[in-house]
Amino acid sequence: MITAQHSIGSGFGARSTTKDVLKGIDLSGKLALVTGGYSGLGLETTRALTEAGARVVVPARRRAAAEKALAGLDRVEVDELDLADLESVRAFADRFLGSGRTLDLVINNAGVMACPETRVGPGWEAQFATNHLGHYALVNRLWPAIEPGGARVVSVSSAGHHRSPIRWDDPHWKHGYDKWEAYGQAKTANVLFAVHLDRLGRDHGVRAFSLHPGGILTPLQRHLTREEMIERGWIDETGALVDPGAFKTPEQGAATQVWAATSPQLAGIGGVYCEDCDIAAPAPADGGRGGVRDWATDPEQAARLWELSADLTGVDAFANRS
Repeated sequence: MITAQHSIGSGFGARSTTKDVLKGIDLSGKLALVTGGYSGLGLETTRALTEAGARVVVPARRRAAAEKALAGLDRVEVDELDLADLESVRAFADRFLGSGRTLDLVINNAGVMACPETRVGPGWEAQFATNHLGHYALVNRLWPAIEPGGARVVSVSSAGHHRSPIRWDDPHWKHGYDKWEAYGQAKTANVLFAVHLDRLGRDHGVRAFSLHPGGILTPLQRHLTREEMIERGWIDETGALVDPGAFKTPEQGAATQVWAATSPQLAGIGGVYCEDCDIAAPAPADGGRGGVRDWATDPEQAARLWELSADLTGVDAFANRS
């Protein structure tokens, strides 16, 4: 089968940093939006983009915490946004569109991982709602600012997508909740979202990408107990990393999303899943690690998820277009 999922020989790798991938790239005059851009990989992404000259809008659920974390960075503005609340998404989008500005880069970075069973909105499973539906609604509502500049839209997924395809018969986990499989479904949704957005947006000059940032210890692990991290072999009884080399630094972890958002190497390409600052290969047939599962790149499933997301959120920027 012919697939766009193959390395383009970017020259970068797992240990490349944001500074490496932005070398020689001037983002002066560019406007970026980074959800969750005040913590973990989001903070490193915001810092890297501003250092390259971009102005960055950081919508945040915890505005005071965001302002504190971003203090001292130039060309950053903070606004309020709770991705689990569609009214908050609408209000933020209305405020931004009211400014009359055009976006050049959108990085859907915010997310939750392996949280206890939590319901938001009309009873939606929180990881699917926050990681996928909130970003879906946000991009669709911001489309009038995304389309004019031919923005790149980057969705931060994870190797966690290997854990689960979309559970079409029970996407909100009304039965048999498993926090890791629910996370996997949400990360699969991030990849499928990029696949279909790229299909819809490419004729407008908008390209979309998804990615696995790598293994990094950040506040994303907030819902995991110390015992769980010991059981997974991440830390020992003292809290020290068992294998420091198995984890990327935040600067290395943020590199792939920054590369996907800015690299001229990706001109004319879109709808692909990336890892280690390159386009990823298909996942090994034997279920080995790395690469992207075919259930996450299937265009038919991507279109089906888009339709489901539109029905759930009531938002679709392309609904009345031919």
